[in-house]
This record gives sequence, C-alpha cells and structure tokens, in this order.
Amino acid sequence: MSSPAIEVRGLRKSYGTKLALAGVDLTVEPGTVQGYIGANGAGKTTTVRILIGLLEGFEGEARVAGFDPRTEQVEVKRRIGYVPENAALFDTMTVAEYLLLVGRLHDLDDSVIIDRCTEILDALDLTSRLVSRVSSLSKGMRQKLLFCAALVHDPEVLFLDEPLTGLDVNASMLIKELIRELADRGRTIFYCSHVLDVVERVCDRIAIVDEGKLVAEGTFAELVDQRGIGSLEGILASLTDGGGEEDKARRILAALSDDGEG
Repeated sequence: MSSPAIEVRGLRKSYGTKLALAGVDLTVEPGTVQGYIGANGAGKTTTVRILIGLLEGFEGEARVAGFDPRTEQVEVKRRIGYVPENAALFDTMTVAEYLLLVGRLHDLDDSVIIDRCTEILDALDLTSRLVSRVSSLSKGMRQKLLFCAALVHDPEVLFLDEPLTGLDVNASMLIKELIRELADRGRTIFYCSHVLDVVERVCDRIAIVDEGKLVAEGTFAELVDQRGIGSLEGILASLTDGGGEEDKARRILAALSDDGEG
C-alpha cells in the first residue's frame, strides 16, 4: 500500500495568544482531491502554509509526500505545486523569464521547461503574453501564470488556495477538468475555496475546519448523511457560526432605510 500523500497529527499553531489550529488530524491518500473549507480565519491558510514549508513554530506532526515540512522543506518543495489566491511575483520579469526561473529552480532542462510551458500557456490562452512584463498582467492572467509555474515540474501534490479567483468561465472550466485529470493520474490536490458548489463537484473528500478544529470530514454524500442537509453550504453553516443570513440581510436593509430621525 502507498503511504499517504498528506498526513497531519495533532497540528497546533498559535499567533501570540490566538490559537489558529487546535489539534487537526487529517490523512489524504494519493490521487485524492481533498477539499478543505471553513470561514475566514478558521485555520485553512495556516494549515496550507505549514504543509508547504512556509510556516514554522507549530506543534504536532506533518508529512507531505513522505517528508516533514518542518525539517525537510527542500524535499517538500520539490514535490509540490502551490497556487495561492494572491502571490508576490517578480513583476519586472517577462512571463517567459519567470517560468524559466521557476523551472530551473526545479532542476528542469530549458527544453523541458519550454515544451511544457508552451503547451500549458497555449491551453490557458496566455502564449501571446510571453514577452510581457508580469506587472502588465491582469488578475486573471497572473492566476494563469501561477498555474503554469505550479505545474511545470509535474508535482506529486498540488495545493490550491482559492485558485479560480479572477479566471474567466472557460479558464475555470479548464482548471476544474485539469484537477480531475491530475487526480486520475495519481496526483493529489489539496483544494481550499469558498466557492462551495465547485468543492461539491470536484472534491472526492471534504474536510470542514472551524476555529482551528476539524469538525467534519468525508465524501459529500457522507456529510449529507451525517448532517441530514442536502447542500454543502447548509452543512457548513450548521457546523460553524454561519446561518441566519436572511435575518442579517433584513437588519442591513433596515439600517439603510432608517433616515436617522426620531
């Protein structure tokens, strides 16, 4: 049997007096699209930053592709791709220069980088911007560039944090299909998003985190059976501080209607 692609045990992390993660346990098998959802501040990004080797000072155990991100950051980074919602890029570089840099950091030959990136950029309709400065790219174009950089070395594990932000409809459809195809090839995708209908459709399993704790995990069908609620939105609301949106909306409208007199 193959070892887990991702495994965390008793994962805890604090920022000063604020507890961001309070003992998360999660195992993700190879070839799985693992959804990881929760409200803002629930601990999602902290978890991802620990797993990709960008955050230290945590308690518990973590393994990605068999390596410890605390002590084996380089080995972890060799095996992962990462697409954040927003990323600081080298704005003065051209698209081609940036991708060559990323590929070389992964010890790829230039010919391999060029062949792979040509195909990826063509599929994403970004080939025409090869000589454009990164600073000139729109939000959606920058997101496409991040995908290309994350995929160029064919990573074992792909971390996606709100990956569809800024993408047009066609690009979003392509990325969702690509996620499924990658999983079918045995790659593992760790998918964080607030777009719950997409999580329902593309994820094999879904973990829900609230205030640093894992409060539910399973397939969408299993979560529906456990909670007796037919939508991921409803399930998430029932497990967190969500819900009551209709009443909140009415209160906002009432405030807007108040003329301030009397």
